[in-house]
Amino acid sequence: MADLKYYDVILAPIVTEKSMNTMSEKKYAFSVNPDATKTQIKEAVEKMFAGAKVAKVNTMNLDGKNRRRGMTQGKTSEVKKAIVQLTADSADIEIFTGL
Repeated sequence: MADLKYYDVILAPIVTEKSMNTMSEKKYAFSVNPDATKTQIKEAVEKMFAGAKVAKVNTMNLDGKNRRRGMTQGKTSEVKKAIVQLTADSADIEIFTGL
């Protein structure tokens, strides 16, 4: 288990059409540190956003894609996504409002 602080867990919000449609159900998508666990993600969201209470966290580990440039081959970096479900009485996350 990684020794991560709560501000190192969440890297960036994921703003796509699909993630914006799930906001009505109080589901928010974040790009997170690949070493972060579900409990660390839950604690980070509750500490970073005032009034947010997390009901559950779903995570996805996405492998890097193969890329070529001429004869050189490589891979892009691995990414971990988290979809955070807030409780019904929880406050909305402010960074997503007004988008």
